[in-house]
Amino acid sequence: MSQQKEVYLVIGGSGFVGRHIVEHLLARGDIVCVFDIVQRHHDVDFYSGDITDESQLLDVLNKTGTTCIIHTASPPHGAKDPSIYYKVNVDGCKAVISAAQAAGVTKLVYTSSAGVVFDGGDVINLDERAPFPEKPFDAYNDSKAQGEKLILEANGKGGLLTVALRPAGIFGEGDRQMMVGLYQAYQRGQTHFQVGDNNNLFDYTYVGNLAKAHLIAADKLSSPSLPASSQETLITDSLKAELHLDRALQPVSATIGVKRVPTCEARPLGPFVTPPPNAAEIEAAFTAPRDPHTPAHPIIRSRFDQFSDNAIDLAESSPLQVAGQVFFITNGEPVYFWDFMRFIWLALDPPTSKLPSGASERAQRSAWVIPRGFGMVLGFLAECWASLIGKEAGFTRYRVGYSCATRYHNIEKARRVLGYEPEVGLEEGVRRMVEWFKKENNLP
Repeated sequence: MSQQKEVYLVIGGSGFVGRHIVEHLLARGDIVCVFDIVQRHHDVDFYSGDITDESQLLDVLNKTGTTCIIHTASPPHGAKDPSIYYKVNVDGCKAVISAAQAAGVTKLVYTSSAGVVFDGGDVINLDERAPFPEKPFDAYNDSKAQGEKLILEANGKGGLLTVALRPAGIFGEGDRQMMVGLYQAYQRGQTHFQVGDNNNLFDYTYVGNLAKAHLIAADKLSSPSLPASSQETLITDSLKAELHLDRALQPVSATIGVKRVPTCEARPLGPFVTPPPNAAEIEAAFTAPRDPHTPAHPIIRSRFDQFSDNAIDLAESSPLQVAGQVFFITNGEPVYFWDFMRFIWLALDPPTSKLPSGASERAQRSAWVIPRGFGMVLGFLAECWASLIGKEAGFTRYRVGYSCATRYHNIEKARRVLGYEPEVGLEEGVRRMVEWFKKENNLP
């Protein structure tokens, strides 16, 4: 008997992330429709409505026969009235969950944010065990955290399986936030300004990689949760062996490429008088394409490791399954904050032959470094002045703190349990984004 095909409803499918998910679903021949407040594309069935209205959602779910919801809708950063965040990200999640359960939807994938664990301090190789901060960094991240909590609590209730993904620093074609802000700085000739010492590593996520992660998560939700019975230990042990927790993962190589270490079984042959009897096998093993999922060298798990026996036993729900879990999704290639900004500016203003060095005029300007503490003072003064004249401040303490913080996350759980691997590296992702932006705005 053939398996029934999934029907996907992408909530927020007209937005940045949602549109890429729709395109990925269409590319593999899935049935997909969109629920949003505005229609920007006409290649799938579209339904307009209010995400906080459960009756509207339920009507669409019943009409379409949706079996899987991918919920990406969220107001952008910078809203003047923070209540909109709670209306959409909290009340909206409640409505989506209730409608999904009433309609018999079996799977729900939620786009959360890595910012839910950010409180303004440094985030260094953080994994999913970290609790939400006592004092949220801002209203946006607080609302996303509350929405994520609702999504995970709904797992297993009313026949609904749920999972939440936490991307960080999303960029790519269709980005109308980070790319626009960087282009405005480029136009104003401000590309040589730098706040902080640029020693802070930062995570970014190419939107195509994130879209693929949503599809993988949706597919993996088909697996049932671990049973609460005497067989649970046996199943956990089986999953540990299947995920090769005793061996390291291969390094992420989407940007830098594969760097092989020669061994006795895989190496270039080099000069020889008489080739070894298995010469062809040795050379073929060294040049063969590497599967990033192939386990590497053995490792020893410490008690602080998220996949140690102790950590797995103490977890409220098994981190070896997808349902009811949260996953950080990034490119797995943290870079220095201002290096990434300058790489985008360089793509906007590539080297030419007009200057002796072949560099762009902007690239020749030395960086004007503003210390973090002084930047905070300037941000406070700018906010006060903007408040007096009734305008929005362009330089704020939030932006200073954001650009000076170390923020990179551990994606081992996503790579092992989801099977997620970044396919498009930072360099290629920036090239695609800038090419799209230039075409969209008729730039040379």
